[in-house]
Amino acid sequence: MPLYEYRGLDRSGKSIKGSIDAESERSARLRLKKDGIYLQSLKNRQKANAAKKPGSVSIQSKVTVEDMSLMTRQLATLLKANVPLVECLTAVADQIENPYLRSVVSDIRDQVNEGVSFHKAMSKYPKVFNRIFISMAEAGEASGTLDIILLRLAEFLESQNELQNKIQSALMYPVLMLVFTALLLILMFVYVIPKITEIFDQFPKLVLPWYSKLIIDISDFMLTYWQFLIFATVASAILFLRWKSTPNGSNQWDAILLKFPVVGKLTRMIAVSRFTRTLSTLLTGGVPMLQSMDIVKNVVDNHVLEVAVNAARDNISEGENIAGPLKKSGEFPPLVIHMIHIGEKTGDLENMLTQVSDAYDFQVRNKVEGLTSILEPIMIILMGVIVGIIVFAIMMPIMQLTDISNF
Repeated sequence: MPLYEYRGLDRSGKSIKGSIDAESERSARLRLKKDGIYLQSLKNRQKANAAKKPGSVSIQSKVTVEDMSLMTRQLATLLKANVPLVECLTAVADQIENPYLRSVVSDIRDQVNEGVSFHKAMSKYPKVFNRIFISMAEAGEASGTLDIILLRLAEFLESQNELQNKIQSALMYPVLMLVFTALLLILMFVYVIPKITEIFDQFPKLVLPWYSKLIIDISDFMLTYWQFLIFATVASAILFLRWKSTPNGSNQWDAILLKFPVVGKLTRMIAVSRFTRTLSTLLTGGVPMLQSMDIVKNVVDNHVLEVAVNAARDNISEGENIAGPLKKSGEFPPLVIHMIHIGEKTGDLENMLTQVSDAYDFQVRNKVEGLTSILEPIMIILMGVIVGIIVFAIMMPIMQLTDISNF
């Protein structure tokens, strides 16, 4: 029979805690109610222990953006209905399907019930609640608008997740085509061409064209040095990842990435969208400008742009506006600078940042869809041309074999 740990108040109002055996959580609640105990928290000890096991944390500790946005929206809705925060957290925890997130929210509820502020309780779980979430919750608690702040956070998470899903789904087909083409070429060079080469070897008088020899030589090289090729590929990938994981390598790669013809522009657009939307969300939530800039410099996910944002932050601390330093960096598009400048002049910076973010989200989606529509026929044609060249290089000697046989 499950063992439940409870905390509550007795008839005299004295705090009490303990444990009780019951067939279900409902049965435990009913028994405690009959005993005159007003419940503040009730949790299954076995589930709590399972969530804390080292072996199960790696499986259960993954919290998706969908989990976070749903939890945040539910909490905001309950708070808007003037339900006390502890009761809101209890109700939300009961609705969460993710075991790890449910245990986290339950622990936060217990801390809040003991007098800890909401944002400080969340700060114990930095892998679940990032700095944006914690800073906005702190501002919401201070201003008494936690329900509005959480609703904006839910909208922010949903918009970011929608954009990310759009990009991933759009790039899925070209990636699959690339993998299929690579596997097809490996099959032809490793299995098909060697079989045909055995036939050519039976005819000493056959003179192979240079392009046929080239294809056969590539096939022989792959068969002879396949171990070296695998080792070289894996070693190159490991060396690249190690170089990219170093601060200097990561900074250089970020700079290189922005200079790529098509990918660079798309990377910059995504970074600008993240910057403007995150800054707008933080400022709307009442987070101070300097603290907001400290947070958004980490969400652009590019060192070059991070340096530009950090420089702007330093200038703001000295009394300057945002638009000037961002313009000096040369890393942000003129439209962004212009809109930020107008927003600062009119005192409507948050709205202008949201408009910029919406515009760039739209451009990113169109750009990705456009690239996908172009890449699909290009990859099909490229695959057809490569396979056609290989087939032609093999078929020509076979045609010569027919002439030799007739002779």
